[in-house]
Amino acid sequence: MPRRKNIILIANSSATQMAAKVARELDIPVTEMITRTFADGELYHAFPRDIAGHDLVIIANTPDDCAHQELIDLVTGARYWNALSVNVVIPYLGYSTMERAKPESGEIPKGITRTRQIFRARPDYVAFLDLHSESVMHAHSGEVRTRHLWTEQVAAEKIRQLHIDNPVLVSPDYGFSKRVARLAGLLGCPHTAANKDRYDVDQTIVGQLSGAVRGRTAIICDDMIRTGGSMLQTVDRCYQAGAVGVMVMATHLVLAGNARERFLEKGIGCIIGADTYPGRESDDLLQVYSVAPVIADELKGYFRLH
Repeated sequence: MPRRKNIILIANSSATQMAAKVARELDIPVTEMITRTFADGELYHAFPRDIAGHDLVIIANTPDDCAHQELIDLVTGARYWNALSVNVVIPYLGYSTMERAKPESGEIPKGITRTRQIFRARPDYVAFLDLHSESVMHAHSGEVRTRHLWTEQVAAEKIRQLHIDNPVLVSPDYGFSKRVARLAGLLGCPHTAANKDRYDVDQTIVGQLSGAVRGRTAIICDDMIRTGGSMLQTVDRCYQAGAVGVMVMATHLVLAGNARERFLEKGIGCIIGADTYPGRESDDLLQVYSVAPVIADELKGYFRLH
């Protein structure tokens, strides 16, 4: 790919803060969309400048239906106004845990169907960060270039900055253990996994945990904290197995409902995570690191901006 110098960076409303961080990393401006709401609730969008012949980069989170539709509108609008290429980065993908349907259930696997809607809007390139399952990347017919960006490097740096004594990383299930192993390799610390079984929507049972946590500070790692149910069960298993302290970590800090309060009631004083979910910043409970450098490095390589 030849070096590109005509990039326009925009964002949907759920990713304006992330777009600003990425723009600073790239040393380019964010182009703000013109938006307003009609009296009947319909949304108006307009590009504030000519995008024809330009490479458009859209930073977009899809935490709700409105944000998802806005992304599709931006992609299709870019095609309508003849952008040279349409490139999408999705730090947080909504419905990402619903990548398959149980047999005979009649349920809709929205992780696949929603991602397929994005692909059918005809972007040239779509990058995702720390997906729950890579299967959603393949919900197209090969005409879209996709990338899965991993954030272990910035996560490891955040953990190092916290100077945690004698840590061990814990996966709440075996399915996530490979990612935890990669992070443990960067940190040079041991890791182990619990056994989790899902029996209903947002309902899981966590089984026993190995003695690898004995005498150590356990950091329970997952890709997402939604309600925190399985993690809270894993907290108990860590203490039962001899951990002297427990922290939790996840890339996507959804923290729905009273999740924060549930962690505090369990004695968890630190939740480590990324700024992928809109509005997440460090406070007395959260230790948040930014994935903007990961996104910027990917775009620099893709557009040869070095």
